[in-house]
Amino acid sequence: MRHLACRTMLAASLLGAAPAHADTTPPAALAQNAVGAYEAGRLDEAAQLFERAARAGNRLAQFNLAMMLFRKETVAPEPDAAWRWLRRAAGAGLAQAQYNFALLYDRGSGVEKSLPTAAEWYRRAAEQGHTEAQVSLATMYYVGHGMPRDFAAAARWYLAAARAGHAGAQYIVASMYEAGEGVPADLRQAEHWYAQAALQGDAAAQARYETLQARPRDATP
Repeated sequence: MRHLACRTMLAASLLGAAPAHADTTPPAALAQNAVGAYEAGRLDEAAQLFERAARAGNRLAQFNLAMMLFRKETVAPEPDAAWRWLRRAAGAGLAQAQYNFALLYDRGSGVEKSLPTAAEWYRRAAEQGHTEAQVSLATMYYVGHGMPRDFAAAARWYLAAARAGHAGAQYIVASMYEAGEGVPADLRQAEHWYAQAALQGDAAAQARYETLQARPRDATP
């Protein structure tokens, strides 16, 4: 199941007697039931449950409903419903939703392409530790994608992703230390990060690590 999530959470206490028609099921329980329905292939039921939980403010349900709408696994009368639910989940602070929302504007998928908007939402997700958002934001800085090139900012975000175990970021950080781009040139740091990427099966990183290991210790990049 792609991009579906569920988390238990405390339901607010109900004050006074609820009307007979009121939905008293906690939003988290609705979302959990929706995930079960989705996994069982009952997409219509899943969408209805996600929508009930989403309207009650459950940000995971908002995100999951948006993903179902984007994948056309359910339909909504409003043409912008997928965008609206994803925006609500992103605004509620869900990092995955923030990353996906950034992707819309980075690619111009169903919205007018806006790199500043993409960068802002990548940043919000990156600040919460979302690794792919960190890499995407770093790359925008590195290549000057919608913003002035800033190798120091790129290195900072690539390093955050590298520390989280992202093999591609580990290779890039190593190359930046090797070349002195955005960070002081440091062959020992370059060796370290090439080695980390190599441990994850990156053949190019393994080759660069072996090359650096063969250099005299006082060699410069």
